[in-house]
Amino acid sequence: MLKVKTPKNPRVKRALEKRAPKLVETGKKTLILQGTKTSNTLNDVLTELYLLKKGSAIRYTRKNENIRPFESGGETSLEFFSLKTDCSIFIYGSTSKKRPDNLVIGRTYDHHIYDLVEVGVENFKPLNSFIYDKKLAPRVGSKPFICFVGEGFESVEELKHLKEVLVDLLRGEVIENLNLAGLDHAYVCTAVSSNRVFFTHCALRLKKSGTIVPRMELVEVGPCMDFVVRRHRLPNESLRKEAMKTAKDQSKKKVKNVGQDAIQGKIGKIYIPDQKLGDMALPNKAKGVKRERREAKMKNDPTEHASKKQKEESV
Repeated sequence: MLKVKTPKNPRVKRALEKRAPKLVETGKKTLILQGTKTSNTLNDVLTELYLLKKGSAIRYTRKNENIRPFESGGETSLEFFSLKTDCSIFIYGSTSKKRPDNLVIGRTYDHHIYDLVEVGVENFKPLNSFIYDKKLAPRVGSKPFICFVGEGFESVEELKHLKEVLVDLLRGEVIENLNLAGLDHAYVCTAVSSNRVFFTHCALRLKKSGTIVPRMELVEVGPCMDFVVRRHRLPNESLRKEAMKTAKDQSKKKVKNVGQDAIQGKIGKIYIPDQKLGDMALPNKAKGVKRERREAKMKNDPTEHASKKQKEESV
């Protein structure tokens, strides 16, 4: 039987609660790391992907020898780093004679490998090779448009899988409402062939159109590159079903004696039991009782009061 350790202080308890499963998950973090051999081009690609994901990404620059995502036993280090950094998406870069400038993009479920896509990087152009107005530079944390152009993303199995992974990688936190003024950049993925995708990053420029809706123009700000799909591994059916489970919408518990009003807002009702005023201890009760007794005696026996006056006069 496994021993369950309880947190020793509130800080550890808060950290564990933050990593615990939630009904509504927050944005996914991305882990970017590299193998023993990388080229200058691949290092630039990893750095610029980190800049695109800045704020929701972690970059490891040390070389990792034991990571081989597609081989059995080579996933242990990846799963350990995923658990350590609480990242559910990773990008692993390596280069070899057989697979130059190689990127492996993968997702994890419960900090275990869920699926993998391996692509080769070709025709890479970095950010500093593009000339544009710096006022159009995308802001950190803004939401992007993601555009997939081409029938291959609907018909070719490898490109369909790549599309799923790229959407998870680029979209950030899932939200319900969005301010259109905050949309300032777009990712455009074009299926050139059955195994090649052109990827580019563009800024959005708003121009007058003569109507309420402005006209949008795309300004390429980089980076851009070609992704050549090499290998991919889909999750097995049982793991997919488990990962796709969603919690039932729990109805909110009705709060008693609390209602809502369109004008006054939240309204509460307070129930007070019947008050027994006769049994309540009132201040100066003795004085009031004496006065009542005197008044009652005067009403019942007025001669007694007159005799007392006569006695006082005689004295």
